[in-house]
Amino acid sequence: MSQYQDLKQACYEANMQLPKLGLVLFTFGNASVVDREKGVFAIKPSGVPYDTLRPEDIVIVDFDANTVEGSGRPSSDTKTHAVLFRHWPEIGGIVHTHSTYATAWAQAQLDIPILGTTHADHLTADVPCAPPMDDAMIAGNYEHQTGWQIINEFEKRGLSPKEVEMVLLSNHAPFTWGKTVEKAVYNSAVLEEVARMAYLSCTLRPDVPRLKQALIQKHYERKHGANSYYGQR
Repeated sequence: MSQYQDLKQACYEANMQLPKLGLVLFTFGNASVVDREKGVFAIKPSGVPYDTLRPEDIVIVDFDANTVEGSGRPSSDTKTHAVLFRHWPEIGGIVHTHSTYATAWAQAQLDIPILGTTHADHLTADVPCAPPMDDAMIAGNYEHQTGWQIINEFEKRGLSPKEVEMVLLSNHAPFTWGKTVEKAVYNSAVLEEVARMAYLSCTLRPDVPRLKQALIQKHYERKHGANSYYGQR
């Protein structure tokens, strides 16, 4: 049995959640799980439909995106995952989808504004949309540069990947992450719902106001603050 069997199983289960949650069609997405002690991560193989995917199909790669175990080619987005895992050591899983509403905001090159308490329950900032990649980055090591596109935008805005666990890439689609891959999947579903709500709100009222700062802090801190009281203890 492979020494990576548990890692492959966790990655498989995370990937299989994406179609169940309506976040992917056909092969439009991937999830990855890291094992930092072994210096590797597991990721979905490229172009394999979800209805035929098996745990043994999952590919193990290192932080340079070299295949360590697996007969298939890893996801075409593997280098992006590798850059994020290498430079953000606090994250344990990454999800990439082309979910409809989040991708629509990305294609419009717009941040998702914080309009309501559902958004504020999860983060206190707009969902950032990184600007279009320049021609030199596109012509170079594209997927590797996509990871840097995310990191550079977070540094430019002074955002922490521990506090903002999602991003849009202009003309592309969303990425989410979390301390665990389960949290990354959760964040992907939350992002799609927040994107849908924001789209509908802006359609109903183009001059819709941003959520009041007092409500942003209240809703975020009741779930995440030192004195949080949401849920069961």
